[in-house]
Amino acid sequence: MSYSEWKTTKLFNLIDTVSETYRFSENQEVVLINTSDILEGKVLNHNSVLPVKVAGQFKKMFKKNDILYSEIRPANKRYAYVDFESKNYVASTKLMVLRRKNNQVDNKFLYQFLKSDDTLRTLQAVAESRSGTFPQITFTELSNLELNLPSIKEQKAIANILSSLDDKIELNNKLSKNLEEIAQTLYKKWFVDYEFPNEVGEPYQSSGGEMVESELGLTPKGWRIGNLLNIAVYMNGVVVKKYAPINDEKSLPVLKIKELGIGNCTSESDRCRLNVPEKYLIKKGDLIFSWSGTLLLDFWTGTKSVLNQHLFKVSSSDYPRWFYYFWTNLHLAKFQNIAKSMATTMGHIKRDELEKSQVIIPLNSILKNGTKFFEPIIDEIIKLRIQNNKLAKTRDELLPKLMNGEIEVPIEG
Repeated sequence: MSYSEWKTTKLFNLIDTVSETYRFSENQEVVLINTSDILEGKVLNHNSVLPVKVAGQFKKMFKKNDILYSEIRPANKRYAYVDFESKNYVASTKLMVLRRKNNQVDNKFLYQFLKSDDTLRTLQAVAESRSGTFPQITFTELSNLELNLPSIKEQKAIANILSSLDDKIELNNKLSKNLEEIAQTLYKKWFVDYEFPNEVGEPYQSSGGEMVESELGLTPKGWRIGNLLNIAVYMNGVVVKKYAPINDEKSLPVLKIKELGIGNCTSESDRCRLNVPEKYLIKKGDLIFSWSGTLLLDFWTGTKSVLNQHLFKVSSSDYPRWFYYFWTNLHLAKFQNIAKSMATTMGHIKRDELEKSQVIIPLNSILKNGTKFFEPIIDEIIKLRIQNNKLAKTRDELLPKLMNGEIEVPIEG
């Protein structure tokens, strides 16, 4: 079927917004889904609670194969395809529950259209043009979007290509998460339980390894107490406004908290001139810690970029990357609580909190041995995330070309 034969229609001919009210039962646990509980295709929260004090915004039922779509700030990518049975799930009224109302459109094809960059940009522009507390859209505005429809077979073929890339990204995410859990378990075994392998490969403490008293309790002989600033340099980013590009001069994207959260820079990221001091340039594998706003700690796997203020680049010439990563991560929850407790619009931590955060520093022989265990795991996690960025780029480049018929797909049968 050539593109000239595709049918153009508006979404209101294909989908409804469903507002079926969930009936709460006093002893029936439910899973409450807010806009923050969905992101880029996935429902993030599956924790059930008793509906003792359920906020009035949680009302909507939804079911398998529905699409959840946030009314607020479409560019934030708060959408999800429901691929599970959702009997006891309740959605916020700030989420549209979109459901196909006929067989003219394939569910997955529709979903790919709704999450495309073109669609999100269009809806974000609509949201920002409206007056109100938040940039927001309505179903009426969404349902007036036009969609070009090939045959159902072609829709399924297009959706399968794009979904296969989504599935590969999700698989890599699961592998990365599993590796992180393995590394955390191994780290606890070494540096909390002190069961690192001794000279003959036996667990140190349970094999009678010598322990001595310290201010943090019993620790292996020869180990010492320090703080985060003893093991790493926490370098703050630059005030990028000083290096704002002039007209169309060459520039680099700026790594801010938003970019750290999504794992890459985008076309919407701020830009910075090339003459920024080299120490602020961030490359793949660098450890970044956002100390203001949303406190995050992660390895950067996106494009070469410039570090913004409110973020630290964490590095060390004396200690391996895995060592200062795990110790910083160990204190992260505490830092997040400190930031939340501050009476400011943007919570943060001060540098002296790093100095107050104690660490246990082992012998060099233990660090060298640990590098053999931990560094390959971190390298593999970084490798998987870099691969995901490439897959996402491929998917995002293919999507509009498949959706406008520029690339024809083979149809089986």
